Amino acid sequence: MKLISWNIDSLNAALTGESPRALLSRAVLDTLVAEDADIIAIQETKLSAKGPTKKHLETLLTYFPDYLNVWRSSVEPARKGYAGTMFLYKKDLNPIISFPEIGAPTTMDSEGRMITLEFDDFYVTQVYTPNAGDGLRRLADRQLWDEKYVDYLAELDSKKPVLATGDYNVAHKEIDLANPNSNRQSAGFTDEERAGFTNLLARGFTDSFRHLHADLPNVYTWWAQRSKTSKINNSGWRIDYWLTSNRIADKIIKSEMINSGARQDHTPILLEIDL
Repeated sequence: MKLISWNIDSLNAALTGESPRALLSRAVLDTLVAEDADIIAIQETKLSAKGPTKKHLETLLTYFPDYLNVWRSSVEPARKGYAGTMFLYKKDLNPIISFPEIGAPTTMDSEGRMITLEFDDFYVTQVYTPNAGDGLRRLADRQLWDEKYVDYLAELDSKKPVLATGDYNVAHKEIDLANPNSNRQSAGFTDEERAGFTNLLARGFTDSFRHLHADLPNVYTWWAQRSKTSKINNSGWRIDYWLTSNRIADKIIKSEMINSGARQDHTPILLEIDL
């Protein structure tokens, strides 16, 4: 199987916008079309509670005519047009679809952050992990989210193997960001968030990229938009992951980043696995 995950940072902007950034986003979509993956996970769709519009669906169909889609948007009492996730999957697949709620704090369970696809022999689940926020104001809630999320993954894993992906909003180790020393108190690299990810892996999961590439440095999935030179200088973070249950880690064939050209923000990530 070939699977892709991408934080798109607004599906509407990517599909209907005419800004230079929108054009760069559509170039990435062209790249994904060429990859011909079985499943594509998309985070931060930022769609309304009603989900994709007719125009969105028509445009998606021009890119991905052989795929079905399932989506989850932020709903009240959470913020409108916030977060959100979507799966595109080949029409010959027939997953059981669920929209997990994990007992997360505040409005996090209403923010459209998780979708799970169940197949006969495994699960594919995606997440858009909450950010700890400016000034780490959401860090305590984020820590509770991490605890609830890993319990959910472990529950799935107790039934059948799991492929878990998404924007986890954490660089796990110093090698996973360009400037660790100046980011000790930055959201996404606090000791608390890193410990949460360590705990996730300790519950029976493998970081597929590190499994294949060990301590390969200077490979990232996100470059800050607010810095015009972040991608040129490769001043990035690796915060998007494909994880697998430990017992199927030996079946991983490929785990890598997909080149998104000049577009800053997130780049798509690819997993190939023999299931």
